[in-house]
Amino acid sequence: MTCINRRDLALLALRAGTGAVLMAHGTQKLFGWFGGGGLDRTAAAMEHMGFTPGRRSALAAGLGETGGGALLVLGLATPAAGAAAAGAMAGAVSVHAPAGFFAQEGGFEYPAFLGFTAAAIGLAGAGRYSLDHATGHTFDQRWMLLLAFTASAAGAAAVVARRARGLQDAGGETA
Repeated sequence: MTCINRRDLALLALRAGTGAVLMAHGTQKLFGWFGGGGLDRTAAAMEHMGFTPGRRSALAAGLGETGGGALLVLGLATPAAGAAAAGAMAGAVSVHAPAGFFAQEGGFEYPAFLGFTAAAIGLAGAGRYSLDHATGHTFDQRWMLLLAFTASAAGAAAVVARRARGLQDAGGETA
């Protein structure tokens, strides 16, 4: 009889909770669920925040959150899932950074926490109670970890830098 592994059970709980929050956040952007704006309103908001083009930015953020969150819940392609969600949250951090750290002041506390948690799960792996484990870690390889986090970091850095340049050119506030 196999003993329940507390570490793997904890990873399942962490993946499920973090992934569900990310999915809810992303579906607000994509579909307008849970009081969100949907793709059109989110695209307009993204343009206003300096992310251009707005529709592509809204779609990328929504897919990174929804898709990354869903994959985290399932424990499938966990390095890519964690990297995608962390990259999406990096953009959100850049928006909230001028307000400081704490969420009650409009700061970046919440998106940073989600991003760091998603990244940590991607780095740690999904654990035994996951589709990665069930598929023999087909989509959870060392090379995938390196590729996913490198691509996510490069993409997030490019998007945040482009936003900062655009805001600076427009005379707005940058992070």
